[in-house]
Amino acid sequence: MTTPIRRVSKRMPGWAKAVSAVVLVLVVFFAGIRLSVLPGLKDLFGTETHDRSGPALLQSIQDISRYDAASGNFQVVVDLEKDTKYLPDAIRGSRTLYVGAGSVDAYVDLGKVGKNDVTVNDDRTSAALQLPHAQLGKAALDADRSYAVSKQRGLLDRLGDLFSDNPNSEQAVQKLAVRHITDAAKESELTKRAETNTTTMLKGLLGSLGFKEVKVSYGT
Repeated sequence: MTTPIRRVSKRMPGWAKAVSAVVLVLVVFFAGIRLSVLPGLKDLFGTETHDRSGPALLQSIQDISRYDAASGNFQVVVDLEKDTKYLPDAIRGSRTLYVGAGSVDAYVDLGKVGKNDVTVNDDRTSAALQLPHAQLGKAALDADRSYAVSKQRGLLDRLGDLFSDNPNSEQAVQKLAVRHITDAAKESELTKRAETNTTTMLKGLLGSLGFKEVKVSYGT
């Protein structure tokens, strides 16, 4: 007589389930929640990128009469932190360390020079020019040389990234980097260098045309 085999079902204790749940949350948390950053996942699903953008349309043309006389290259380290008043940073908050590299041009607007600003003697051997002061152009961030060093986000911020791509954090540090680069350009001697280079250029140009004496001054 054969003895029937009884299947014994082993149930996981409650404490083991709790530990498993905590481990799962930690794994998901440190994995970044985003499937797009998991290595090899893109190839697994065969994801492809297609550029279906339309052609660029010309909207306007502007004549430029300025002389770009100098350009400055700047680099700034942006440390941007956002906190929530009643929640710890591990739950809600972010901190981004970003290296921003960009350039600022300094130029003299020759289009503002009128007839009364140029004086030439009868022999056409001497000339005096009154030019406007050099100005700073807009800071341009170099995407190839700018990068995020580290990103720290709370659990709720990571969960939010699972459902939507939020470019605001990246845009925030980029705008802050542009502002700091602009401030640094204002404190530098970039406009002074632009005026010096413009003077050298005009003296060389007018000298080749036969002017022996060229005086260049800058006003408002």
